[in-house]
Formats: sequence, structure tokens, C-alpha cells
Amino acid sequence: MGTWGTGPFDSDLAGDFVDELAELTPQRVIDVLNQAFQRVTESGDRGDGGDGAEAVAAGALVASTLPDSPIVIDPDDGPSQPLPELPASLFASARLALGRVLQEGSETATGWVDSADADQWRQEVRQILQALETPR
Repeated sequence: MGTWGTGPFDSDLAGDFVDELAELTPQRVIDVLNQAFQRVTESGDRGDGGDGAEAVAAGALVASTLPDSPIVIDPDDGPSQPLPELPASLFASARLALGRVLQEGSETATGWVDSADADQWRQEVRQILQALETPR
């Protein structure tokens, strides 16, 4: 896996995840986003770093759809088509998954070599989580 930064789309896994959304129907996009969150929330104590990277990317995409969201997706990082209208349950799933990714012992959170990068990544994930917690 190639990772070149701490942002939600700064890895090959996240890029591949976003690319997967391109040819999907609106309902299938929602399903794929939800599955990314479920893989994290239903995983064991450590979780999988790849699943966590996808959940963070999915969380950023979902958070970016909120009115006045501070999470803005660079057009080069996001899907080629706008996301469909998302159900409220997806926002709840995103919050649970990102909370899990941030937990002590999460493979995604502990996989950083540089502690400054780890801190920056945590801060970015917390910003996404905070945007998701804003009442709709």
C-alpha cells in the first residue's frame, strides 16, 4: 500500500475506493459506502488498516455532502459524479466507524511510522468526525 500523506485520500487504497464508485448506480454507491463503515465496526479489536483507510475516505465523502461542511473534497480526489442523497443512517454508520478507527489499538491509527504524521492523521479524522456530528 502506498501512502504519501495524512489526508483521507492520501493512499492507494483510498484512491482505489473512490475510483470504485465511478460506475455505480446511486443505490450501489450508498451500499459501498455503508459496507466500508460496516467492515470497520464489525471487525475485531485491532481492525484492518486497509478497511480503516477506506472508512476514513468514505467518511470524508459523506461529511462533504453536509450543508456548509468544512470538509471539502478536491475534485482530483473525489468521485467523478456527485454523491446521491444519503440516508441519515449512513451518517450514523460513518460516525461509529470513524470512532472505531480512532480507538487505541486500531491498526489504522497505530500503523504510522512517524508520530507527527500519526498526530496529523488523527486530527484530520477528528475534523471529519466533528463535521459528521453537526446536526443536519
